[in-house]
Amino acid sequence: MPKKPSDFRYNTGPSQVPWAAVGENYNASDIMALIKFLIMKNDDEYDNALKEVETAIQKLSKHGKAPGKLSLGDNVSLLEEKINHYLGTNNATFITNATAGFEIAYKYANLGPGDEVIAPAITFMATISYPLSVGAKVVFADVDPRTINMDPADVAKKITKKTKVIVPVHIGGWPANMDPIMELSKEHDIVVLEDAAHAFGSIYKGKKAGTIGHFGAYSFHEVKNVTSFGEGGVLVSTLPFGEDLKKCRFLGLDLSRKIKNWLYDVVAVEGKYGPFAAGNCSSTEVQALGLIQQMGRIDDIIAVRRRNAQYLTKRFEENEAIIPQLLDTEEIRSTYHLYLLQVDPKKLKGDIQNLKQKLDERGITNIPHFAPLYKFNVLKRLGYNQEEWEKACPNAENAFNHCFTHLPLYGLTQEQLEYMAENVLQSVKELQ
Repeated sequence: MPKKPSDFRYNTGPSQVPWAAVGENYNASDIMALIKFLIMKNDDEYDNALKEVETAIQKLSKHGKAPGKLSLGDNVSLLEEKINHYLGTNNATFITNATAGFEIAYKYANLGPGDEVIAPAITFMATISYPLSVGAKVVFADVDPRTINMDPADVAKKITKKTKVIVPVHIGGWPANMDPIMELSKEHDIVVLEDAAHAFGSIYKGKKAGTIGHFGAYSFHEVKNVTSFGEGGVLVSTLPFGEDLKKCRFLGLDLSRKIKNWLYDVVAVEGKYGPFAAGNCSSTEVQALGLIQQMGRIDDIIAVRRRNAQYLTKRFEENEAIIPQLLDTEEIRSTYHLYLLQVDPKKLKGDIQNLKQKLDERGITNIPHFAPLYKFNVLKRLGYNQEEWEKACPNAENAFNHCFTHLPLYGLTQEQLEYMAENVLQSVKELQ
């Protein structure tokens, strides 16, 4: 059998004069700087405790040795095994961030000038940054007013012969309605890229969100339910192309083949319509180790968020002007990355902007994720007509301007939850 292609870093192993993978190792002082960053001073006992730790680290360093690799080593491989087990996939690839995963999927679709991508009007800019950078046209689908996810019926209206990719986004961790999207994909031969940045652990009809389309990209940025030391992402694919994901991670380098007088070949990666050049989105061993630790408690993290959402939804039933977050069903399970709070402006006798102001005054941070993308300067500069897209996406306009915001759901205390619920209810009553 041919040797399996792998990522490459210098590490020649035992030799009289080896070439190490790590050029300059981290020492005990460097480790202490990291510890002081990750565990910051919080009380007067900190300094004494820190001195004890420093003494222990200095002693430990005399009996230990530095790691042989800092990137794409055993921790990255172990993490990918764990993620494959968790998602039910076989090609999970740990990368710098979800945006890099989107780029690989778009490159597979051989996206270029004049091609079209359908994305929801409401999502983060990263979802569409690559199409804009290569001159593709982003077509904005309107949203389902109940979930703020892509509306498949509007997607169907906006498909053309130029459409190469559809990008459903699982806002807040609540899965988009994937069945009709996949039917449209099959009918028109279109690549589906799931933006599952919020949805690592969400379930749609028995499958993990991100494993239903042709590609799924997850984010482990610092604000997500679990993180890999502040940044990181994972890309998976349901296509045979999944075997090439790791080549896409590091420049198409292929150790299973060589050119004359050199260690490896750099290959073109085969996309749907032709070859493309891979980029570099390599991930580190420390990031992988951090995510391995947090993955060990991800189910507990989601369970806490779910309980918090259940509490808020139950409380908000007291006032019919509030449209609370949907809760899990037999078919749909959310990660509860965000709590979707909506209002009925007629029953509120105001709108979400009025409510947001009152919540801000009460010290309750609330953020609508996200503004419709066609409102941003970069889209205007690239020729997108804001007024035309506002007319084409009426649900997104109404939801953003009048109906929705998000509340936090991370490990809040019961006191914080009660304060938030009470003040939302009180603010709504005042507006009424």
